[in-house]
Amino acid sequence: FERPVWAGVPQGVEGKIWVMEQAGRVWIVDIASGKWSDKPFLDLRELVSRKGNEEGLLGLAFAKDFQTTGRYYVNYTDKAKQTKIVRYTSADKRTTDPATAEELMVYPSEFENHNGGWIDFGPDGYLYIGNGDGGSGNDPKQRAQDLGSLLGKILRIDVSTEKGYKVPADNPFIGDAKAKPEIWAYGVRNPWRNSFDRETGDFWIADVGQGLWEEVNFVPKGKGKGANFGWRLREGLIATPSKGIGGEAPGAVEPIYVYKHGMGGDQGLSITGGYVYRGSAVPELKGRYVFADYQNPRIWSFLEKDGKATDFKDHTKSLQPDGGRINLISSFAEDNKGEIFLLDHSGVVYQIVEK
Repeated sequence: FERPVWAGVPQGVEGKIWVMEQAGRVWIVDIASGKWSDKPFLDLRELVSRKGNEEGLLGLAFAKDFQTTGRYYVNYTDKAKQTKIVRYTSADKRTTDPATAEELMVYPSEFENHNGGWIDFGPDGYLYIGNGDGGSGNDPKQRAQDLGSLLGKILRIDVSTEKGYKVPADNPFIGDAKAKPEIWAYGVRNPWRNSFDRETGDFWIADVGQGLWEEVNFVPKGKGKGANFGWRLREGLIATPSKGIGGEAPGAVEPIYVYKHGMGGDQGLSITGGYVYRGSAVPELKGRYVFADYQNPRIWSFLEKDGKATDFKDHTKSLQPDGGRINLISSFAEDNKGEIFLLDHSGVVYQIVEK
């Protein structure tokens, strides 16, 4: 693949996985054989910006009823320096007519980094969108704490309508004239890869740090509306250091887990969020939150207990493929049985299995 960044499976489908390339294509792959579809499921190469390393086609969410409606949603940066949330409809569930595109949200993405890109449906049926602060370093526009900006936020919208979208009536900032009603939570820097626990509905947000710390935020099901995750007042568990505005974030949610920048066994430079493992192929991972680092390609897990991270483990050696080595872990994926896949930005998709 050409720089794979996302993979997923529509509800009710087994034996296949959809793989997204950052440059703008999505392929359907047979899991058993590894064979690709003859034509891409989606091809947006003419629309997608790839000038910066963090730009491109970044995320996709299948509607729960995709098997009947063919509806799905993508998150990408375009050549006009904008982030777009677009609904598409696939008539045959194998390819997509570009003419079915319906732009739901369009907003500026001034810099080439911190675009977020994650998008998925929550257990409440609403569409959640992870937006970075828009760049560049240390959030110079102070967007993450600004409720008048969509950047540096987790958004939540209702896309069950035939056209357009609605704002859920219980979104936390409805009625605040200075806030965007689509905002569900704020104070994030670059929530690149997040997930909902398919068993509990808990929400896991992995936020890429600035210069010192990477962090994982844990939100129990039904909680988190209006939450402030601290950036750029805080990075990890500390007040933002030099060149940041620093200080406390009143009421900020503290991360469940942080790790320091470096290239040691429990360090890294850019977190890649994963999933709580609910599959059966690898019993040792059962119930554990599995995640990784992009630049220091290590794979870890821990158990959440009473809102705390416990029993941290390093799986880097045990999860290496029989041939070659995993280099740049850009994303994780999950199928409908809870089995986990790992994406190497160098071009390979791996399935995690018991040796």
